[in-house]
Amino acid sequence: MTNQKRNVKYEIFILEDNTLYAQVLKKQLTDNNYQVRVFYNARDCMNALDDHQPDVLTLDYTLPDMSGHEALKEIQKKSPQTNIIIISAQESIDTAIELMKNGAYDYIMKASDTREKLTNIIKNIYDSDQLKQENQRLKGAIKDRYNFRKLIKGNSREIDQVFSLMEKASQTNISVSISGETGTGKELVAKGIHYNSTRSSKPFIPVNVSAIPDTLIESELFGHEKGAFTNAEFRKIGKFEQANTGTLFLDEIADLTLNLQAKLLRVIQERELTRLGGNEIIPLDVRILTATHKNLANLVANGKFRQDLYYRLLGLPIEVPALRHRGKDIILLAKHFVNEFCRENDMPVKTISEDTKKVLFSYHFPGNIRELKTMMELACVMTNSDIIKPVHLNINVEENVNHLLADERTLEEYNHEIVKHFLNKYNHNVRLVASKLDIGKSTIYRMLQNKELSFN
Repeated sequence: MTNQKRNVKYEIFILEDNTLYAQVLKKQLTDNNYQVRVFYNARDCMNALDDHQPDVLTLDYTLPDMSGHEALKEIQKKSPQTNIIIISAQESIDTAIELMKNGAYDYIMKASDTREKLTNIIKNIYDSDQLKQENQRLKGAIKDRYNFRKLIKGNSREIDQVFSLMEKASQTNISVSISGETGTGKELVAKGIHYNSTRSSKPFIPVNVSAIPDTLIESELFGHEKGAFTNAEFRKIGKFEQANTGTLFLDEIADLTLNLQAKLLRVIQERELTRLGGNEIIPLDVRILTATHKNLANLVANGKFRQDLYYRLLGLPIEVPALRHRGKDIILLAKHFVNEFCRENDMPVKTISEDTKKVLFSYHFPGNIRELKTMMELACVMTNSDIIKPVHLNINVEENVNHLLADERTLEEYNHEIVKHFLNKYNHNVRLVASKLDIGKSTIYRMLQNKELSFN
């Protein structure tokens, strides 16, 4: 083993009644930059374990005050995380097997090459421990990165509801159907659920169904064997197999053809698949999350989406609110995008003027968060000062009004939308909203009581 410096302390206890042999082992391990303490009887070692637990302990099988089996059991009780290596002058396979069954890491004989064997074993333990620590660190970093409130910015009641449902979804393997307009962050919701679930260390495989031609989607999902069809020159592993033991996220699921819907349903029900052109049955353990900006229930009613598949995928439904319904989150997100863009481009930090905030509040945001991000990045470029003003926003007020009117709602529905918008804007302050809209508070309370609108 090469003499290497370590960035972490790695401590070894040597329990050996032969003074000379103990010192030989200590020198060997100290030369390899381990911290070593020697004990010549079990009593002193056990007392030390009450206060300190080493990474590795070498145990002489024959001790004057305790048998090897008794010592092993006592050490495990006092220091369960310590790796124990038995060193013995007895060549007994049965004893070695029994000790390792009872939890010893390894068993080596006292011989001329014992020092080298011991050094190599401890090196393997050290490398394995370092790998485990690194994996834990990476898992922690991933979990921190996908912390709900770091992943999705917002403090509104609407987004708090989403966080609550994401938390519930993360605690089980239930299917989740995510709905919401384009650009609201449905894939972020899916990632947040996966990376906070028990499958977080397993694959997360996203598939945008609408981006794949109908002629290729079956192969993309289920894979194919070489020669399954023209130009199939190699075996292809499909997305389901790639996601095995992890999570498959099917975005824009509503765009799947009825024929493929039937095949998808069979795979979900049977929990197995066969690649195109193949005979091998491949068992699956895949959690499925789906998303769409369309109304699946309406598609089912119109015969464009299979009812049985709909109920298979529905699971826990999560609706991601449109940006215009998230009140002050609009400004919070706008500031976040501005700060992020300025930092990434080494620009002075920009502030958003009050007039600009009013314009952002009044805008419909048909492209939701994705549109807001693009808008604020452009505004950072367009301003010649440290202040973002309304003129720097790429908003066509007339188009905004036309987009709103294009929904062709009833006058009553528009009234409800206006009241809801101002409730969100002014943090559900009914008195203030009534004053701003010049209507009675009782009118708003009546709408709430009749569930014509709600505090979401």
